[in-house]
Amino acid sequence: MKEKNGRGLELLSRVLVEAERYIGRGDAVQASEKLYKASEEAVKEMAFRLELSESEEAEKRGRWTAPLLFRAVRRLSERINPEILNWWHAAWFVHVEGFHEARLDIEEVKARVNAVRELVNIVEK
Repeated sequence: MKEKNGRGLELLSRVLVEAERYIGRGDAVQASEKLYKASEEAVKEMAFRLELSESEEAEKRGRWTAPLLFRAVRRLSERINPEILNWWHAAWFVHVEGFHEARLDIEEVKARVNAVRELVNIVEK
């Protein structure tokens, strides 16, 4: 697996800690944003390390798109762990319903924290 410069792991850890702070404050919207960001960065980091074509395409474009992220998630779930797909879906749900739509209360956000932790744990291993 290709090694990144370590920035990815630092960002993941920091964003996850921020999410947990917002959860402690009962701020479902901000917690949702940070949980999704941690998930997104975990997917990007795994895609980079495994040299997936989606990572290369994002680099050429200068950014990641939702279709690239979803393709990377599917491929990662095939190569690493099938649960990645479910963990990503939980993070995407929190992103849309918790952050963009602000429809989730803090208990619904908390119920999906472990899915994000699992994605981050894979990167840390």
